[in-house]
Amino acid sequence: MPLNFCHPTAPHKKLRLPEWYVSNLMMDRALDAVVRRARKLDRKHDVPYLAGYSLDGKTIYIDRHMPRAFKIRGRTVETDRFLILHEEVEKTLIDRLGLHYLHAHQIATRAEEAAVRAAGIEWRAYDRFMQKHVKTIGDERLTKVPKDLDLKPYRHEHDDDLLRRMLASAKAGKAPKCVHVRDLAEAIAQLHRRVLRHETAGALRVAALARKKK
Repeated sequence: MPLNFCHPTAPHKKLRLPEWYVSNLMMDRALDAVVRRARKLDRKHDVPYLAGYSLDGKTIYIDRHMPRAFKIRGRTVETDRFLILHEEVEKTLIDRLGLHYLHAHQIATRAEEAAVRAAGIEWRAYDRFMQKHVKTIGDERLTKVPKDLDLKPYRHEHDDDLLRRMLASAKAGKAPKCVHVRDLAEAIAQLHRRVLRHETAGALRVAALARKKK
């Protein structure tokens, strides 16, 4: 991972408070640490919801159409490092702790927000910029989907339309060779089975409570 995403001088600045206190500088150091550990960043593909990760977690994908920065009050803000943080945290929570995607996504978003605020950037401005591009990229044809893109977020979001467009792209030969066509088809079938059986998170909890009462 290139070090131009990080701030190498940050560790040399003396903190006025103990290191275990909440501080913007410490948050910036933590962000640097995560970015340095990201093995590979790929910006050559179409990625739904702006960013994602490979099945093995070794690659972070950011959509090829996503701008690398935006300007606010005369300042240029580079955004890749914040997206990397979000995806790394989310993937780790899902794979290591077994969290549901929606729960991992919430924690990752809070971490992203904390890092953005620590960098002196207004969260509303940052989020507005991101949401604008989520809509734009989400509506385009997915012609170059990563062959090893982790599909958990799309399964858990019940995004049937998105999965179908990804599958159509793969079948039409507009995605890389060996793209997970079977995985996409199975994801759609799995989604349909869950909806038909009402296997949502809430429904499963209710069923579990009902079994305990018996």
